[in-house]
Amino acid sequence: LTDDGLPIADAAVMRAALEYAKDFDLPVLTHAEELSLSRGGHMHEGERSVALGLGGIPRIAEDALVARDLLLARYTGGRLHVCHVSTAGAVALIRAAQADGVRVTAEATPHHFTLTDAAVGDYVTAAKMYPPLREAADCAAVRAGLADGTLAAIASDHAPHSPIEKEVPFADACAGILGLQTALPLSLELCRAGLLTPLQLVARMSTGPCDILGLPYGRLHVGAVADVTLIDPQRPFCLDAHSCLSKSRNSPFWGQPLRGAARATVLAGRAIATATAR
Repeated sequence: LTDDGLPIADAAVMRAALEYAKDFDLPVLTHAEELSLSRGGHMHEGERSVALGLGGIPRIAEDALVARDLLLARYTGGRLHVCHVSTAGAVALIRAAQADGVRVTAEATPHHFTLTDAAVGDYVTAAKMYPPLREAADCAAVRAGLADGTLAAIASDHAPHSPIEKEVPFADACAGILGLQTALPLSLELCRAGLLTPLQLVARMSTGPCDILGLPYGRLHVGAVADVTLIDPQRPFCLDAHSCLSKSRNSPFWGQPLRGAARATVLAGRAIATATAR
């Protein structure tokens, strides 16, 4: 159950959602953003937003709503899932709540553990997203959260947009980036950095999400649905006009050399053709 990118502003509504969802053992997925603190913001609030003259979105906008929802999850006993965590404060709050028995899970996205607000550069709209790219300390905290299991899943946060939505002044641009085809190579960097083992990475991208949503997929065993991806972790990959399967081009990783791609996929026991990466 989720309102997607719209935070549930009314605490009473969130309480009711957690209580009703508990009866069905369903998680309530939240986009943690206190709108009264983020309204008018277009990127992370910091030195760079000031230098660019753009309204900022402070960390506390995310931290405050995470804290509220953790309190509600503790009170109701409901299941809470925090989407696309981007701040060091939110990671710390979730970690402490999990240790205290609160039923909360969380996820990270490749762009939030790979890029900082420096990617905005001189108003690069491909790097505009919600929550916004934060600073190096936040990026490191998200990576640490994935490493210790506080963040049990990696989500692509795939959000394609047309050029007429992105090739406009930064403040007018839609937020979101392509995420599907770069999720794997970017996440493999966590293994190369020694933060995750290959099996842990597989769990963050398969069994982790399935466990959160209560789905019987993402596993290899007799009788399971045969969904399999064959991965070459060293295969060169570049998201460009040749390899991109989306009609959109809104990615800050466009044209950058990456490593790691799918060789083949099997969906419900049937071989599916994969795109040629280069």
